[in-house]
Parts: sequence; structure tokens; C-alpha cells
Amino acid sequence: MNWTVDDIILWMNTINEKIHTNQRKLTELDKNIGDGDHGINMVRGFEKVVENVNGSTFTSISEVLKEVSMSIINSVGGASGSLYGTAFLRFSFATKDIQVMDVSVLAKGISAALSGMKQRGRATYGEKTMIDVWKAVGDYVTEVDVIDIDELKKVAEQAMYQTREMCATKGRAAYLNQRSIGHIDPGAMSSYLIFLSLAEVLERGKGS
Repeated sequence: MNWTVDDIILWMNTINEKIHTNQRKLTELDKNIGDGDHGINMVRGFEKVVENVNGSTFTSISEVLKEVSMSIINSVGGASGSLYGTAFLRFSFATKDIQVMDVSVLAKGISAALSGMKQRGRATYGEKTMIDVWKAVGDYVTEVDVIDIDELKKVAEQAMYQTREMCATKGRAAYLNQRSIGHIDPGAMSSYLIFLSLAEVLERGKGS
């Protein structure tokens, strides 16, 4: 895996496609345990992301990821905007001056993003949030020298589904307490879509 600026932009475009395709599902999940606006917010955010990164000139991966962060922060309100904006901003810090991103740099980026989300959301693993998916993927990527695409998809998907059996202790879902059990966290699903997009870009032969 050797990703350039163009590969990061392709990743963002693929995320945007996935978010659009799954907007209704994200909304349904959020209606169960949240405000019901996660799908709308994610569509708005990644539409702005691709609008700003497509056709622009970037000299480093860090610059692209910083633009992703700013686009999300400036277009998405609520917790998801703050958390995803923080994630990609910290990711950009971890890739400063990097022209080509390999697996080790990706691992550092995910770790930095995860740390930022934990700090911003005052949350940790097992609390039924997007953090659970980022943690699982981060652990997997840290342990390998070469990414197995099917395994990456499996790790992200399993982490998403595992939130179904968790009791929410953060965000609006926490008000439901035990009643939140049995529902997939919408942030976990959007995070799954982010990493599914990563896997699909790798699968197309980009960044490899």
C-alpha cells in the first residue's frame, strides 16, 4: 500500500458515494437511538468534502486531510461534525510532510484520529460509539505489514455490529440506557462505511 494525494481524494469520493447510498439506513438507525439526523448530516458533510477536494491542488496528504476536516467542521453540526472533524484533523497532523502513505503511516493516522475522538467526545471503547469501529480497525492495521482487504472489511463490519449489543453511555442514546441495546450505533455504521470505502479503493488497485 502506497497512497498518494490522488488516492486520498478517491477515498473521499468513495465515502461520499457510500454515504449517499446508505443515507436512509443511517437516518433509520439514528431515529432509533438519536436525533434522526445522522444520515442528513453525513451527506451534507461529505458533499462539501468532495466539493472542496476535487479539482484542488494539494502538495501533501496532510493538506488533503486538513481540508476534509475543515469541510466537515464547517458544514456539519452536532457531535458527528465535531468528532469526524477532529478525527481527520488529527489524521492530518500524523501525516505532516508525507507524500506517500504506507500501512505504518495509516496506522499512525488512525491512532491519532482515535485519540482525538476520545478526547473530544470524552468517550472510550465499548460505549456504543464510532470509536468502537475506529479502535478495531486501528488495532488491525497496526498489527499487519500488508492489509488483507477482506479482513479489513470483516474487522470494520464486526465492530459495527458489536455495537448492537452494547448499552450506550454517551450522547443522546445514553438517555435510553438499557433500551439502546439491540440497535446498531449510527456513528459506528458511518465509520464502517468510511473503512469499507478504504478497502474498496485498495481493491481497485489504487494505493497498492
